[in-house]
Amino acid sequence: MHRARQHAGFTLVELVTTIILIAILAVVVIPRLLTSSSYSAFTLQDEFISELRKVQIMAMNNQDRCYRLSVTDTHYQVSRFNGACSGTPVRTDAAQPFQGGASLALLNGGASSFNIEFNLQGVPLVDGAPCSGNCISIIADETLFLAIESEGYIHDGQ
Repeated sequence: MHRARQHAGFTLVELVTTIILIAILAVVVIPRLLTSSSYSAFTLQDEFISELRKVQIMAMNNQDRCYRLSVTDTHYQVSRFNGACSGTPVRTDAAQPFQGGASLALLNGGASSFNIEFNLQGVPLVDGAPCSGNCISIIADETLFLAIESEGYIHDGQ
């Protein structure tokens, strides 16, 4: 009796295809998953836009108070003042640290420490001056922009 042998294994085509797929994953996908800075930039952009809009609404609804959003190179923080934005704040929220190596800077001058105050109409003043268009850059692996229009509309920049 002569039995036919059954070979259990992979063909050369299957092995080469598998190696090519693993190489594509190693080169394209895995570095994107391990790098958090570019995601940090988008996250910080969305978070900061939300925070600015929240403070803007509080300023328009409470016209006897002044709201200031202070930015440093490590965090940002919201402060509330009675009357004008001077003197000691009545209330200061907890500092929100930047995550993943992302940071904020002004496009005009590149300062990483600045203040944003809102007037009674909700128009933000960046270090005492109105802004029109891209005003703030979010810096990480990618650089994103935050735009503040002269009417007070806050959105992601181009």
